[in-house]
Amino acid sequence: MQFLEGLNEAQQKAVLSKDGPLLIVAGAGAGKTKTIVHRICNLVEEGITPTAILAVTFTNKAAKEMRERVLVQLETLPAALRPNGIPFVSTFHSLGVFLLRRFGAYGGEVKRFTILDDADTMSLIKESLQYFGLDPKTNEPRAIRSTISRAANALQTPDQLLKDSNPRNRMAGQVWKRYTALKREQKSLDFDDLLLETVKLLEENETVRAWCHDTWHYIHVDEYQDTNEVQYRIAKALAGARKNLCVVGDSDQSIYSWRGANIKNILEFERDYPEATVVLLEENYRSTKTVIAAANVIVNKNTYRTPKQLFTNNEEGELISVYAAYDENDEAKFIAERCIEIMDGGAKADDIAILFRTNFQSRAIEEALLSYSVPYQVLGVKFFERKEVKDVLSYIRAAQNPDSIVDLKRIINTPVRGIGKVTIDKYFVHGIEGLSGKAAISVRNFFDMLEKIRDFADLHSVSETIKYIIVESGMQRAYKEDKIDGEERLENLEELVTLGLRYDHLEGYEGLEKLLEDATLMSDQDNLDKDSGSGKNKKGAEKHGVKLMTIHAAKGLEFGTVFVTGLEHGLFPHQRDANLTGADAEEERRLMYVAVTRARRKLYLTYASMRTIFGMRDVRLPSEFLMDVPDEYIQRESRSGEAGFTVFL
Repeated sequence: MQFLEGLNEAQQKAVLSKDGPLLIVAGAGAGKTKTIVHRICNLVEEGITPTAILAVTFTNKAAKEMRERVLVQLETLPAALRPNGIPFVSTFHSLGVFLLRRFGAYGGEVKRFTILDDADTMSLIKESLQYFGLDPKTNEPRAIRSTISRAANALQTPDQLLKDSNPRNRMAGQVWKRYTALKREQKSLDFDDLLLETVKLLEENETVRAWCHDTWHYIHVDEYQDTNEVQYRIAKALAGARKNLCVVGDSDQSIYSWRGANIKNILEFERDYPEATVVLLEENYRSTKTVIAAANVIVNKNTYRTPKQLFTNNEEGELISVYAAYDENDEAKFIAERCIEIMDGGAKADDIAILFRTNFQSRAIEEALLSYSVPYQVLGVKFFERKEVKDVLSYIRAAQNPDSIVDLKRIINTPVRGIGKVTIDKYFVHGIEGLSGKAAISVRNFFDMLEKIRDFADLHSVSETIKYIIVESGMQRAYKEDKIDGEERLENLEELVTLGLRYDHLEGYEGLEKLLEDATLMSDQDNLDKDSGSGKNKKGAEKHGVKLMTIHAAKGLEFGTVFVTGLEHGLFPHQRDANLTGADAEEERRLMYVAVTRARRKLYLTYASMRTIFGMRDVRLPSEFLMDVPDEYIQRESRSGEAGFTVFL
């Protein structure tokens, strides 16, 4: 049994558990993928036909890595034992496409279908709104689509939404019915349909189920804690009577409830399959003993989890550094200075990660890294490239220069105010004289608003002007109503107000001009052909640099050094209005666990005693997560000659 070599006792148990349901609870850095790969290869070595093995995961990258590792391992078998065919390794969506192409969508009627991209989907949503006499300019199609998507992935129906007490949900249910009819007429499926139609096939069509059960005898589902209701039912249907279902995951790393992931799927696996074998992978191969000890203390405070205790045979490692900054700028400078020290010590820049709970935190950090000439990459969108930030900057430019066509086109209907594409085209060809009725009134109101902004800016500071634009333009209202990503967008706008304070001492329009200049230069500097900013250089080679990202984006990654920033009550754990309780509080704690366990050797935890939010200086309290870590694992840090601003511990 060559595929047991190099595995610990728990991993070997998972590999050898051949028949029946199997739950592998894999802690962070515990060799999860290696265990799945070796289990698949061991099944082949024992005589199972490779094509009878199915493995499903979430991302194309993860599926590609697993497939390649399986093929490499199978190549190590003696030639006489090397099988024909390969296991079916794919994402949930790719599996759906495969089955729907073979058996047909919409009850088996449509085998040749088009998969709608985002633009196609939005076009049909708008068409559905117009069918009911609803104006897409005043009823945000993207928000309606998000409502439909959430309901669909919870296996609700349009009729259920139509009975909802919320009038916006009832409207979404109405639009959903028409949208579904249009897709069916056009023989097309959207991204959600690839799963929804698949689960219908499997649950309602005995022929399809029989084919799947005859084809795939051993089912593997990776990252099971991230499955939603639809994916859960697909896995259950595929397992069938054999119940050879191996699921792998970690309830302590379930951090995507906002996407529809349901932690109960992994926590209640033994209820679904009472005969299941459960294997705990608790040995961590990634991090030092110090990092693991801190991670255990943090996550053990949760109650809704599968009990386990990570351990490692790695070295004790360095203590966890805690820096209590005076404010967000002090915090950012400390991080930049430590990055320089770490790189001077021989570490590569791209083996350092700076993690934050919310995107707006990146602004001060980006600025500090640039000023210290530290190469960096932002995973996601840089602060000044974020749509809502660019919108406000366009309002400033358009208010001062009504001839700036680029800015006018960007914001004339942002947020939506009933000015459609035809009206916009007519205005830029014929001017206001070419418009009539409601269109003319809407455009005049827009330019009246720009004049108000210009007058306000003449008498007020930069930060006050930005606040005024956020409210007067309707952006604040629109983002408060957007339950998908509106909160994050508002936080980014609040950070722009905070940045505006820096220019408040300048008189008149000078402050706004300086803000616009600095924003433009920072964006240009990010794109220079050197190792700052993200992207590629002129030769197409990937640039290297310190990685900046949200903790959600960091899941599955690891780095030699990790900074976890903004550890303040209300920021991380994150909350805007009320105290976190129950499931939300536990998910925030799991997010902290994920952040900590990204570090292989060195972990920094930072927070600010003062932070400027929406232009207001706010005294901050340290996060409860900081106080969870025992003193024996911590060392206090200070900047050279600057002691920070300790208020706790």
